[in-house]
Amino acid sequence: MTPEALRRPDRLWLIVGAVTVVRLVAAAAIPLTEDEAYYRLWAQHLQAGYLDHPPIIAWWIRLGQLIAGDTALGVRLVPALATGLTTWLIGDLARRLGLSQTTGERAALWYNATFTVALGGLLATPDTPACLFWTLAVWCLARQHQSGDGRWWLGAGAAAGLSCLSKYSGLFLAPGVFVWLLLAPGGLRQLTRPWPWLAAVVAVLVFAPNVAWNAGHEWLTFEKQFGRVGAKEWHLERLPEFLVTQFLLLNPIIAVLAGRGIVRGWKARRTDPDLAVLLPVAVAAPFILYLAAHSLHDRVQGHWPVPAFGALVICAAYAAERSRPWVRSAVPLLGFGLSLLALIHLATPSPRLGDSDPALHLRAWPEFAGRLEALRLAEGATWVGTRSYGVAAQLDAAGRIRSPIVQIEDRQRYFDWQQGADLSGPGLVLDLARRMKAEDLQRCFAEVTPLGVHDRADGRSRWTRYAVFRVAGPKVDVLAQGCP
Repeated sequence: MTPEALRRPDRLWLIVGAVTVVRLVAAAAIPLTEDEAYYRLWAQHLQAGYLDHPPIIAWWIRLGQLIAGDTALGVRLVPALATGLTTWLIGDLARRLGLSQTTGERAALWYNATFTVALGGLLATPDTPACLFWTLAVWCLARQHQSGDGRWWLGAGAAAGLSCLSKYSGLFLAPGVFVWLLLAPGGLRQLTRPWPWLAAVVAVLVFAPNVAWNAGHEWLTFEKQFGRVGAKEWHLERLPEFLVTQFLLLNPIIAVLAGRGIVRGWKARRTDPDLAVLLPVAVAAPFILYLAAHSLHDRVQGHWPVPAFGALVICAAYAAERSRPWVRSAVPLLGFGLSLLALIHLATPSPRLGDSDPALHLRAWPEFAGRLEALRLAEGATWVGTRSYGVAAQLDAAGRIRSPIVQIEDRQRYFDWQQGADLSGPGLVLDLARRMKAEDLQRCFAEVTPLGVHDRADGRSRWTRYAVFRVAGPKVDVLAQGCP
């Protein structure tokens, strides 16, 4: 596209505004997930790293809370806005790769019609900043490819560093950029110039705070995340599971069209030198191949591949230029239609859809915490403990319990955050009934008294039934050692 065409008014910002408004409404109405409540705890103790992930999501949550308060909207405000910015980058990226304005707008819209983004783009998880900065890095590469201005390499390096500072999947940008240079005309000649190497230095400097934090904390995050790489045993059936899951989460129609777009782009790479639709796919290729290999020995979570979705929807939008009109119309109808129904179900106290209803994990936490606080006062307990980080985080986010809330396992998650808590007095310890036994607590406390099973919601689901125990007389230093 010419500079004049790129400046021409288009519908891209309208698309960004529309999906962002819907996303913000949903972000305010849907209760926090367990992981979001856990990251909310991170935001109360800002650091350059945490046990599970690098720190950017915690920084974003704190910023959102400063604007919108300690609410679901405050936790999700910056991630929801960031997904809107990612949408714009994908639409603009498609045009800078040689596609039409309409195709760019279609790619932006379809990115939000993927089920992973439609349902997860509002969530405060590390995937959201990782997607933004991954896409920004590719966008900067496209600007450099289009203009020949080496300074765009520095932007790509900074974005790559921020992607790594969001989630370690950003490390795959380095081999991805090399594959980009292999495919781009004259790409390898770029390595004879200083700009790519300066970009690598910038990326390392941006990522350095997390490396330094890990060095000062026994390499906790590196050990946890990179420890998954090695194969202990093989599960060959999980590769088909990975492929089918991503076929569905990408949106089946988009998945088929993305495959067609990749084939079409490969065939057109020599006849149309201005078309660079395959370059974002090249950047994502090492990451996708790693996830496929990872699935051979461990399960790949459904949201992990989402940084590659931008490249795939661009290919799908490209293929849709030659598809039937009803196919182009079916993509947003399917993606937005089903996703809207799911969001309404999550946001409203509608009847549950069986024992595996995902909404059960989100509902009735304030009411349950209020009943638990009344029980704590009746039992004379001075603190509340849980086995899982998710339950502890949800109880804290509910804001009804007026005593310390401590996860008695996995104490390395919290460092010195809760070291001031006094567990010498009696306490209540709870978790899902299916994973709580009195004999487990008896290894750590002299007195363990069952207080029954309490239901968080209005059904008899294994996801809402919690066994509660009154404990006293700690035998170990629970804050320092935990109670496994």
